[in-house]
Amino acid sequence: MDPLQLCIPVSDRSQIGEVRRAISRMADTLALSPSRRGDAAIVATELATNLVRHARDGRMLLQVISHGASGWLELLSVDGGPGMTDVQRCLQDGFSTVGTPGNGLGAVKRLSDEFDVHSTPGKGTVIVSRIATSTAPSTGFTVGAVCLPFPGEEVCGDTWRSVERGQEIAVMVADGLGHGPEAAVAARLAGGAFEDEPFATPEQFYQLAHRSLKGSRGAALARAIIARSGDVQYSGIGNIAGSLVSSERSRGLASENGTVGVQIRSHVSTYAHVMPAPGVLLMHSDGITSRWSFDPYPGLLLRHPAVIAGVLSRDFVRGRDDATILVVSGSRKGDVHV
Repeated sequence: MDPLQLCIPVSDRSQIGEVRRAISRMADTLALSPSRRGDAAIVATELATNLVRHARDGRMLLQVISHGASGWLELLSVDGGPGMTDVQRCLQDGFSTVGTPGNGLGAVKRLSDEFDVHSTPGKGTVIVSRIATSTAPSTGFTVGAVCLPFPGEEVCGDTWRSVERGQEIAVMVADGLGHGPEAAVAARLAGGAFEDEPFATPEQFYQLAHRSLKGSRGAALARAIIARSGDVQYSGIGNIAGSLVSSERSRGLASENGTVGVQIRSHVSTYAHVMPAPGVLLMHSDGITSRWSFDPYPGLLLRHPAVIAGVLSRDFVRGRDDATILVVSGSRKGDVHV
């Protein structure tokens, strides 16, 4: 499934209804009960209202995430300040934004299957809420991603995918050359090749992707396979950046020169690594600056991957290209840790 993330700026009350209607349309694609659809509408209203009343540069990022029979509605609230000085107090029932149908962030947390928040005074707040179908995920991995088009474009020339199988997960990020509709075609072709053979050997996978993208603009492409044991197999062609990040260090992951669909080597090297614990795998297109850092954000590394992706995309996006950042952690965070 091609992930489609909708970004809605939220600065006045009229946009609260826009967010609520958008999440209702997305709910139509999932087998959610009427009560859960109602819960999603409340979450959308609460988060958007908080942005209008308390934040600057606020926006809601909405998407449907699917893994086989499992699926989630994801609501990611991102703002540029002022941030919360006491997150625990804001999560208490009774601490409510006046005039909303729920009970502030306490209600959002209670109605969510997955919820997390990170806030830095002066920098802003990112909140994730996921509303799930009844089918439980099959593995212990958590994936979060932000995928934004070049400013002014209606389609994104980047894409990402993830597929779980038993005790392992495969993830990929693709960046079609340039931006706009032709770049989006190349990215979708790369995504389709990944969905066809997500766990193939590197030679098989990249040759399949290369054939699929022939005649298109071509794309940069990287794939990682992570086992529950923590073993990571990473490979890439072009300028998708990969890193394994722990509290002690960030280790860059190597990719090879070339453009999938245009020119690649017949042999693609795979590099073996070990997932840090605690830590994350982070992959991003060149729409995100390589100078990102966790240092200004105490505790961010332990947050839900969607929150990590939201914070880093907010503060390190170049603004001159499509921008995608994907984060994988080795444990599923279904509740808040603050």
